[in-house]
Amino acid sequence: MAKSKTNKRQSGCPIAFSLDAIGDKWSLLIVRDMVFKGRRFYGEFLEAQENISTNILADRLKSLEEKNIIRKVSDPSTKGRYRYELTETGIELIPTLLEVILWGARNDPNTTTPRKLLERLESDKQKYLMEVLEAVEANQAAPFYFSNI
Repeated sequence: MAKSKTNKRQSGCPIAFSLDAIGDKWSLLIVRDMVFKGRRFYGEFLEAQENISTNILADRLKSLEEKNIIRKVSDPSTKGRYRYELTETGIELIPTLLEVILWGARNDPNTTTPRKLLERLESDKQKYLMEVLEAVEANQAAPFYFSNI
């Protein structure tokens, strides 16, 4: 039996593990779109402004599923259609996403992150995190204060 990508780890380092799971260009953007844009369907992920190709999207969705970050489920509203949702493991990434947003906005001179969101994250990150988690639990897009992410 051939080894899967997940079995090719060369160390027990948690940073290496995390990078193996979500360290490519697209994985966190897919999770971002699920959390902050409420995207759930394959075609919706293709709408992201980063212009992911269909073959890369299919590969990343499969990889995220194999790593138990997302799951693919039948959509009850349309027979034969599938949607993606975060698993508990995927939900655990949300605080990391918030930290990445803060770090990126602080260090990117071309950031489009609104000052209002940055101030909120810097002053009351825990309360905002709870709002995001509640939105995800309700299968809604989390409040992000702007729509161009």
